[in-house]
Amino acid sequence: MRNKRLIIALLAAITFGLIAAVSVKQYLLSAQAISRTNDVVVAKVDIPVGSRLIAEQLTVAQFPADVTPPGAITKIDPSLLDRVVVTAISPREPVTEAKLAPVGSLGGLSSVIPEGYRAMTVKVDDVVGVSGFIMPGTLVDVVVVIQPPKGTGNDETISKIVLQNIKVLASGQNIDKPKNDREVERSVRAVTLQVTPEQTEKLALASSEGKLQLVMRNSVDQTDEQTSGANKRTLLTGERATVVPEPGINGSNSAPKAAPSSPRRYAPRPVAKESAAPKAATQPPPAPRPTIEVIKGAKKEIQDFPS
Repeated sequence: MRNKRLIIALLAAITFGLIAAVSVKQYLLSAQAISRTNDVVVAKVDIPVGSRLIAEQLTVAQFPADVTPPGAITKIDPSLLDRVVVTAISPREPVTEAKLAPVGSLGGLSSVIPEGYRAMTVKVDDVVGVSGFIMPGTLVDVVVVIQPPKGTGNDETISKIVLQNIKVLASGQNIDKPKNDREVERSVRAVTLQVTPEQTEKLALASSEGKLQLVMRNSVDQTDEQTSGANKRTLLTGERATVVPEPGINGSNSAPKAAPSSPRRYAPRPVAKESAAPKAATQPPPAPRPTIEVIKGAKKEIQDFPS
């Protein structure tokens, strides 16, 4: 009996020992995974778009292995320096290959033009430039007010959207967004747009033959709107009121819905009708009864005579 209890205790000790050993092993593995880090090159200061990297702008920081961004650069070497930045980099932000132009690219505006696109500058004023809110990265539509060609049977001036969803590359000579709204440049006289070669031809013709107007659109709204244009005849037909949508994208690509236009009805004012029943005849007041004043010493009394 005593040997049996000893064997049971020994087996229990071995079992608990194995469980403890496995738990410690798992803990050490997880701790090792957490402590494993990678060297990542990060920015020490704000690095604007189109600038070239210099050693004074960069430093190396430790990032956990499981959160290291893809394409991260691990060391500051001569091949990294003098690379052109195509996306603004904030302090302590990792420097990745996606934020840099290919090796050998020139700095400035040419480094941010995607392959297959062109940069074209158009002249604007405060009205055309949406009162200074046109900044690099903004999406706009281009509207032209132009006279139709002769022989088309239409001599009226027409306005038409000729280009849609065009990205603004530069506002004046600034190819980066301002740090805050107070730094928005109000005196911009030129805006550089990112267009395809075919769009370049349309934009050049529109700017020389008519007057351009830039229309800002939501940066998330990528829909294609087909319109028939507007002339004096359609302008004077009026426009129905539309329901004002909430700011942002509501997931619906349909045109704005017209507000319900039910005619306003007024209820007729009720006319007071004269009562058909004759008014009751007024009874004459009863005749006053005769009275007499009686003085008894210092007391005065009024007594009625029977009728």
